[in-house]
Amino acid sequence: MKSSGLERRPHLAAAQPIHVFCEHGEISKTNTPLDLSSHCCILPTPLEAVSQSVNPAPQSAPALDSLPTTTPPGSKSHRWFIVALLFIASMINYLDRATISMALPLISKDLGLDPMSKGLLLSAFFWSYALMQVPIGWCADRANLRWLYAGSFTLWSLAQGLTGFAGSLAVLIFFRLLLGIGESIYLPGGTKIVSLLFRSDERGLPCGLFDFGTRTGLVLEGILIPWLLVHYGWRRTFMLVGFSALVWLIPWLLVFPGQLRTKPRRRTVTFNRNLLGICLGFFCFDYYWYLLVGWLPDYLVTVRHLTILRAGIYTAMPFLVFGVSEPIGGWIADRLIRAGWDETRTRKGIVTIAFLTGLLLIPASRVESASAAIALVIGASLVGLATGNLLVILQSCAPPEEVGVWTGFENFAGNIGGIVAPLVTGLLIMKTGSYAPAFALAAGVLVTGLLAYWLVVGEWKPASRRAE
Repeated sequence: MKSSGLERRPHLAAAQPIHVFCEHGEISKTNTPLDLSSHCCILPTPLEAVSQSVNPAPQSAPALDSLPTTTPPGSKSHRWFIVALLFIASMINYLDRATISMALPLISKDLGLDPMSKGLLLSAFFWSYALMQVPIGWCADRANLRWLYAGSFTLWSLAQGLTGFAGSLAVLIFFRLLLGIGESIYLPGGTKIVSLLFRSDERGLPCGLFDFGTRTGLVLEGILIPWLLVHYGWRRTFMLVGFSALVWLIPWLLVFPGQLRTKPRRRTVTFNRNLLGICLGFFCFDYYWYLLVGWLPDYLVTVRHLTILRAGIYTAMPFLVFGVSEPIGGWIADRLIRAGWDETRTRKGIVTIAFLTGLLLIPASRVESASAAIALVIGASLVGLATGNLLVILQSCAPPEEVGVWTGFENFAGNIGGIVAPLVTGLLIMKTGSYAPAFALAAGVLVTGLLAYWLVVGEWKPASRRAE
């Protein structure tokens, strides 16, 4: 029989143990896949620590209820369907938050907003979104993830739809704040769910896939929202985009486990060098990402002299490449690790290659040809190869019961980069009259993030060994 990648690694057990539960408690512990009835669920290794801490008696069954009989519980197809729903939710998340940017000229004309008011409106979302990262991550580690995600999704969809009824700046800001609170669940919640459903050597692809939805949302935003604004106006656009998204709740509530969560062993959060390094590295990553999101369209119009329509199309192309790269980078790492490669060096190595492609942003700002500049920016978007692996690095370093709150800290640090990058970029452009220094700085900040991942974040143990 051909050996698996896990068997060839000397520091891992020959097979990952699987705990099998039903509503009557634990029924077996096995190393091989089982064909179970619709009343049982297979919990992968990351929940081993939880299953060891509870009594297998009926009254102490773990916090995972039986799944609906319409879906094969514990099967690969079931887990990947949940990942697909997370992808769609992430796509809606970014589509909703970005609608305001496209609609801003119409809103400003309708409500008479000056430049200061427009800036205030655009920044309001990030006030609540950034501040909610750690609290929502803490909740993701403790609460029923089915209802926590569904409740957050409902809140942000209603906030998006109700924005169409706003008649003043104050009401617009209020709904943007609610949107930020609701949308804060996307990364801490999604990362936590993937960590519970997949082993550490399987998480790269699902992490990359669900986060790919955010980049897809930006692509759709550049195509769908302008069409809706032209045909229906900004008020009806917000209503259609927000309220129609509530349909997503139907499959989510049908297929997601009744309860899926870890049982926290401690009330305090573990702070160590790994968390510090992850936060520093993700700050550098998001600094680079938010420069592209905030300034690439303006760069193509003002420097490369493209029309707004062409700039929208060419802006969508790097975002699409960035997004497609996310699951590919995770998949490559997963395959290499299962083939026997060291997990720490493999994931950090792919992050390194991905970050180095960001250096292509430097010549992109200096070449004469607009086509060459766009091609270089597209190449610089291969940084997306790192995304899935960055999320798995956090999942592997964090205590299993703290994945949510660690992700909250990580994304909070990233959003600080998102706040700083546009401000610093604008200042450099104003002082130098060129985008070249700002693009070079963003690439430099990104590569500096590698120091955090290699020198601060240490080697981690696979989940199966951490649970022993």
